[in-house]
Amino acid sequence: MFTVDKYQQIGFFPKERAFSLRYQTAGMLDTTLRQGVLGEDDTGEESPRFLKLPSRRPALVCENCLYSNKTDRRARAFHIMDPKGVLEMLIVFLEERGLENLVHPVLDDSQYDGERITPFLGTWKGRSITKRSGVYGSTLSEADTVAVLDINDNGQVVQNISSTSDVKNVTTNVHWVGEMSKNLVTFAEGYQMTLLPGGIYMGCPCAVAKSVAELKSFHLEFCWLESSVSRQRLVRTYDHEGLAVSSTYFSETKV
Repeated sequence: MFTVDKYQQIGFFPKERAFSLRYQTAGMLDTTLRQGVLGEDDTGEESPRFLKLPSRRPALVCENCLYSNKTDRRARAFHIMDPKGVLEMLIVFLEERGLENLVHPVLDDSQYDGERITPFLGTWKGRSITKRSGVYGSTLSEADTVAVLDINDNGQVVQNISSTSDVKNVTTNVHWVGEMSKNLVTFAEGYQMTLLPGGIYMGCPCAVAKSVAELKSFHLEFCWLESSVSRQRLVRTYDHEGLAVSSTYFSETKV
């Protein structure tokens, strides 16, 4: 993980063609989202009209990018927290590279809100690579992972994640139970998962400020389901002061 021009802190996975990037100033957000992407011109007028723009003083902005293993396509996702540390906006770009007759990719929106969780249910096995920042030792570690997402008899969403590190062969387990409302899953631990079109979900704390006040670390997650049996994930972890601790890349297969 490294810093570019003091404004961007990047966790880069060259072999996997994935990165997790934190914008460290509101100015970078303006340049990247408002002017460069969302179309606000130099006079401050917005185009198209009525397009909702993020706060000019966000508490946190994180971009995650995953490349397709099958086509020359990538998905970029932005978590934007408002000045109080509450999720304000999620933005997803699906992009495809080409020279001629470029067809704009689309996000499949054929599923109802309640059905969007279905492709993610089941057991997913894979590998993870974690890169920690220099403040935390600038280390790299790999692990075997198993993630299980299910719905119990009470209609609750149950998530179990285990990770076994290569070096010390130590296994850690996480068990969460949550409630689903339309396309939003809210876990009792104060974490929420938003299910989006195109086999995408994005996860974040319900309130970053609460995690900071309780001196707890927190993480932001982006998952892209490329097929019914394969997916990629990026997780960006922060300490209780809001400093980036690590970036973790997951490649998983459904079993």
